[in-house]
Amino acid sequence: MAETKKKIVNKKVTSKKQAKRDYLFAVGRRKTAIARVRLYPNQRGEIEVNGFPIESYFPGETMKALYLLALRTCNVIGKYLITIKAEGSGKNSQLGAVSLGISRVLVKLNEEKFKPILKKRGLLTRDPRAKERRKAGTGGKARRQKQSPRR
Repeated sequence: MAETKKKIVNKKVTSKKQAKRDYLFAVGRRKTAIARVRLYPNQRGEIEVNGFPIESYFPGETMKALYLLALRTCNVIGKYLITIKAEGSGKNSQLGAVSLGISRVLVKLNEEKFKPILKKRGLLTRDPRAKERRKAGTGGKARRQKQSPRR
């Protein structure tokens, strides 16, 4: 009988190399707004939203108080570089999403220290309110009822 030669091929098992991330990541949502937050723990700096400084993207003292609330609560203002990509909805909803995203990324940074503080202030709770869907037969609105014919 003829001998069959078996060829042994050395295959190197290569796995996808994971890029070393030097940041922490969290997502915040509000209505249809989404904010993707990156916190760089080894760098000090400003907060940047969509390439702009946060002071110019969210102008005014009331907005400033909201996005700095989580950082002020944890006493980490100016200690980390934070970059944010916000999209969808309007400015106020984006601000709510940014605030939640910052709170979540701070919890990832130091859970046992920051989570009880932020939870007590209500900064880790996603606001579930959203636009109600339109129902058929209501004349174009979610809850409006058609006018009944007069008799």
